Amino acid sequence: MTKADLIEEVSRVVEMTRKDSEVIVEAIFDSIVKSLRTGDKIEIRGFGSFRTRQRQARVGRNPKTGTRVEVPSKRIPYFKPSKELKDLVNHTQAIPSAQGESVPSA
Repeated sequence: MTKADLIEEVSRVVEMTRKDSEVIVEAIFDSIVKSLRTGDKIEIRGFGSFRTRQRQARVGRNPKTGTRVEVPSKRIPYFKPSKELKDLVNHTQAIPSAQGESVPSA
């Protein structure tokens, strides 16, 4: 699923214009990025949590030339899925949609 697909799905389920759905999806993503930049942890119950992890500086190699390259330390985003999300992904049972229909999962 792409970002455009997500916007279309939100638009369809909530029955609003695509433009309004795009604003909502963008606001959610911007909020997540803003929180991660400030070092906050984002926890969405039943879905998972986002946080940053610190990677230490290291010496790497340029794959083309083989020369040594200093790689500086950096923060990377990390997502940890919740137990409920793991269970939903790993069990093939009917997942109810927003309209109350039963949609079989793959």
